[in-house]
Amino acid sequence: MQRLLKSGSGWRIGWQPNATEFKGLVGSDDWALELTEAELDDFCRLLGQLVETIDQMREELMDEEAIACELASNLIWLEAEGYPNTYRLHLIVLTGRRGEGHWSVEAVPELIQAVQSLKVF
Repeated sequence: MQRLLKSGSGWRIGWQPNATEFKGLVGSDDWALELTEAELDDFCRLLGQLVETIDQMREELMDEEAIACELASNLIWLEAEGYPNTYRLHLIVLTGRRGEGHWSVEAVPELIQAVQSLKVF
């Protein structure tokens, strides 16, 4: 399998299985971070858990109630902030070279779809 790069307005994510160290890429229009396979796996897993948690919270919240929900592993910290139907994401890489980035409310829905089809875990 060759490298795969998916992108849209305000987001991008990539996977290069044959790379030596940094097999993943996440970013937006003005920033990008290369990730190890373990970091990318954690990012995808944590994002899925955040989406699931927010979906469950949606039924308990009023439309005007804002949320802030964060999850972390030893490698990645991820936060969703906003409203159950529109939220932005904030990422911090906790290992080695460290890094930080964020996605706008407009970019998040497409990023979530791309992550779900990036690679089979």
